[in-house]
Amino acid sequence: MNDLMKTQVRHEDISEPRPPFAVVGVGVVAVLSAIALLASVGRYGFFGDEMYFVAAGRRLAVSYADQGPVLPAIARLMDLLAPGSMVALRIPAVLVTVAAIVISAQIAREFGGSRRAQVLTAIAYATSPFLLVQGVLLATNTIDTALWVLISWLLIRWVRTRNDLLLLGAALATAVDMQVKWLIPFFWIAVAIGALCFGPRELLRRPALWAGAALVLLVTLPSLIWQASHDWPQLRLGAVVAQEQATIGGRYTWLPLAIILAGLLGGALLIYGIVTLFRWEPLRPYRFLAPLPLLLAVVFLVTDGRPYYAAGCYAAIMAAGAVRWTDASARWRTYVTIPVVVLSVATVLFSLPWRAESDITPVKDENEVGLALDVYGKFGWPELAESTATAYQAIPESERAGVVIVADSYWQASALDMFREKYGLPAVYSPNRGFGYFGAPPDSATTVLWVGGKEADIRPLFGAMTPIGRADATLGFPGVTRDVTIWRCDRPVNPWSTTWPSLLHL
Repeated sequence: MNDLMKTQVRHEDISEPRPPFAVVGVGVVAVLSAIALLASVGRYGFFGDEMYFVAAGRRLAVSYADQGPVLPAIARLMDLLAPGSMVALRIPAVLVTVAAIVISAQIAREFGGSRRAQVLTAIAYATSPFLLVQGVLLATNTIDTALWVLISWLLIRWVRTRNDLLLLGAALATAVDMQVKWLIPFFWIAVAIGALCFGPRELLRRPALWAGAALVLLVTLPSLIWQASHDWPQLRLGAVVAQEQATIGGRYTWLPLAIILAGLLGGALLIYGIVTLFRWEPLRPYRFLAPLPLLLAVVFLVTDGRPYYAAGCYAAIMAAGAVRWTDASARWRTYVTIPVVVLSVATVLFSLPWRAESDITPVKDENEVGLALDVYGKFGWPELAESTATAYQAIPESERAGVVIVADSYWQASALDMFREKYGLPAVYSPNRGFGYFGAPPDSATTVLWVGGKEADIRPLFGAMTPIGRADATLGFPGVTRDVTIWRCDRPVNPWSTTWPSLLHL
């Protein structure tokens, strides 16, 4: 009887109306963040992945080798509304990032946080070198992270209200996220483990939860069928990611980088939030969230995932930390918070792409790029297209009828595909990543302009091979837009329909 009464009291406590939303404070943070992002989205050039989304959007499908259809669909829409506009392409990223800032503050409110807690949570999100700065690019992680924040808020609100429509809303957001990346199942598995350990176990018995799971499966089914028919390339991509992670330290650097990505204020609230959820009684109904970042860290460490894979759960954990931190009225906490906020703002401002191109140091090889991939991956695309066009024009006009372009990298292929009309280039192909699944060159293609790659890998495919051009952008990415040879390759040894499947690589 006593246990029943405690349960009832607890449920009544968490069902009380939440504190007022800090409209002004959170609004100021959101507006300033939007201004910072909008001032940055026009800097430099397209990022390699962004051009790939445009290329994929021009070839819409239910799934792709390396992602779902949401990003290509967004890119296609923006390309139709404003053809060739880099700023327009990035506007959706700005919008979802600013929305995530506002929703993170709403999570703090759901936890019973004061207006100060809500504003502090919004500031923590907005001063993260990852959570905010990713909003200057249209990328899978930008949309994926924002959807995780939305799903977290709906789930947390359900814990307080027990309104099953929220679970269905979370399911719908999950279904959309499955069309972006396949990371969100790890979130739900970790939530289920937390609910089994700490409650509310009622969540796992709720029919709405399982109805939502059925909805997710139904929406994802076409993508699953496509993946199965192509030997599950999206899953095989994990091995490629693991190899890439090894170049920046792999598992040894995963945890430090994951915390650094949260920022100074965000990282502190992240750690404090985990402790708070485990130990602070007012947030006991939400204790199931405490193991969430820990379980995700273990999963992505074991699978050699990227450090930002778990970033979608940061908002909820930081909100818990902010609520606990601002709950006490000790003045010393204010004295600590202000300088941390100032330093965090300075850090994120430094992280935004505002440097002049003249201040960026060129790199000699791929190993020097390191974590600055998002910088060097934006330079050299017009130069690559121009050099390829020059090489194409060098071919006698009478011999151009059967010419196609094959790019070594999907970034190169996407850039050439984007600038194809401007420079009058022939059809573009690449065996790399998802571009390889767009189709093989026709068997009638007897002459190929091969952009990039190693001579030893290309020569066995042709009867003749001659260097005919070169792309060498000063700030370009080595091997992609810098120090790139363009080859004329004639007389394919085998038909492309036979050779292409063996060339595909992720």
